[in-house]
Amino acid sequence: MAASDSGTDESLYPIAVLIDELKNEDVQLRLISIKKLSTIALALGVERTRSELIPFLTETIYDEDEVLLALAEQLGNFINLVGGGEFAYCLLPPLESLATVEETVVRDKAVASLRAVAAHHSPQALEQHFVPLVQRLAGGDWFTSRASACGLFSVCYPRVSAPVKAELREHFRLLCQDDTPMVRRAAAFKLGEFARVVEVEYVKSDLIPMFVNLAQDEQDSVRLLAAEACAAVAALLPPEDMEQLVMPTVRARAGDTSWRVRYMVADKFVELQQAVGPELARSDLAQIFQALLKDTEAEVRAAAAGKVKDFCMNLDKAHQEHIIMNMILPQIKDLVCDPNQHVKSALASVIMGLSPIVGRQNTIEHLLPLFLTQLKDECPEVRLNIISNLECVNEVIGIQQLVQSLLPAIVELAEDTKWRVRLAIIEHMPLLAGQLGQEFFDEKLTGLCMSWLIDHVYAIREAATLNLKKLVEQYGAPWAETNVIPKVLAMSREQNYLHRMTYLFCINVLSEVCGKDITTRVLLPTVLSMADDNVANVRFNVAKTLQKMAPYLDPAVIQPQVKPVLEKLNVDPDVDVKYFASEAIAGIAG
Repeated sequence: MAASDSGTDESLYPIAVLIDELKNEDVQLRLISIKKLSTIALALGVERTRSELIPFLTETIYDEDEVLLALAEQLGNFINLVGGGEFAYCLLPPLESLATVEETVVRDKAVASLRAVAAHHSPQALEQHFVPLVQRLAGGDWFTSRASACGLFSVCYPRVSAPVKAELREHFRLLCQDDTPMVRRAAAFKLGEFARVVEVEYVKSDLIPMFVNLAQDEQDSVRLLAAEACAAVAALLPPEDMEQLVMPTVRARAGDTSWRVRYMVADKFVELQQAVGPELARSDLAQIFQALLKDTEAEVRAAAAGKVKDFCMNLDKAHQEHIIMNMILPQIKDLVCDPNQHVKSALASVIMGLSPIVGRQNTIEHLLPLFLTQLKDECPEVRLNIISNLECVNEVIGIQQLVQSLLPAIVELAEDTKWRVRLAIIEHMPLLAGQLGQEFFDEKLTGLCMSWLIDHVYAIREAATLNLKKLVEQYGAPWAETNVIPKVLAMSREQNYLHRMTYLFCINVLSEVCGKDITTRVLLPTVLSMADDNVANVRFNVAKTLQKMAPYLDPAVIQPQVKPVLEKLNVDPDVDVKYFASEAIAGIAG
């Protein structure tokens, strides 16, 4: 700075500072410097940014990966700083260098920035500057540059001339046959994207052979990416070419020796189904899907199970029920008892969605027994997924049928000898309340919710109080005053002091949701009366409850009713009662 002040050319100052900071030993300082590049470029102006800053960055940047990553990101936003799209080509040299480095995240960011910069090139500039860059990367000695090149074909191909398009297709073909698996993997990953911008005749003549070769690659990591591209390629072809050009590959990959490839087929199955059309979905894909549902690997079965609803929904309406009942349902019956919990959980998240597809009679006859089995599953996630989706079954078969079939199972679980099972049902109760409606809930489940408040396990009693709060939030304070509060008040007179304490815990949460009137008029008098309880634990919980209730009470009752009780507790013979009473007095005063 002193040098600048004493007359050094001020126009050189930003570059001089940048050079100093980029030579600093501290990585964080260098990183901060890179993140300020746009400010430096603004200070220099567009001409000097093009002629000095960009060449400097191109020649001198060899740094830690995080610095290079920041640089790659910054350059993608530099279009306006170099003078707009007309000069976008100036940004290509540093980004080209960054696209060849060893660290994958840096290369990926450089490719993303190159793609952004490409959009600002005119067709002539693309052919003059961008396409040669793609060709240099594609022909590079190191696999890193060739892998990066794969992501750049689709952004320049649509806007160049026919001879240049032919060259680009040839370069991409060579990358698909590269000796290095990482390059073939990158090509397989970008194949679908490239296919979308290539003319249909060249998709059939040039890209399909590349796709078939990649799908038969010796490396399963390449084959699985080719399987992922399957739907994208299929979507571009006319129906008459589908059987010959795509289906052999689909069949082969669905039966691949590597479970990861089969998993990818299962994961992309619905997109594939939509791409090939209803006829092939009925004649070929249904059998393939059936095989994936009974695959030897749990991961594949789980991926396929998660697609059951969407696959069935997209089937041709004329054959939908037949395929579901004869081909899919037998596999589902096996998966409900699958030894792997992830498979069962994936199925439970979608199985209820089959009800609207197969109709009322089939749901009652075939699906309800499966729902019951899953509702009693030892895995809590399976049970949760069933309870979470009761609504769509309710819409098909009606509340009465649902109650007759599933409610006994829910009640049975709610009274299970294992407290963790009871806890899981309590946590699902607000969800059930929303799905079943207030009238039905009052009739069948309110009593169950109240019984949990006197459970012998503290975790259940605690969860039951929180459950009450959520139910009041759902049904409203008037419902609480009629259905819940009278039963809770009765607990204050129980002989077991633990029940009396649970009453106080309920008041803590109910006062938050019942409103000022009910809290002051109905809840407060009973709490005040419990200040004379003969158990010290109850008395100090009265003090804690009064402190928590105070914000939800009518301010007019604090001085005449609450304060005297707390002052009385503040001189209690029990040291804990005195402590919590003094805390409450201070809390309310504050």
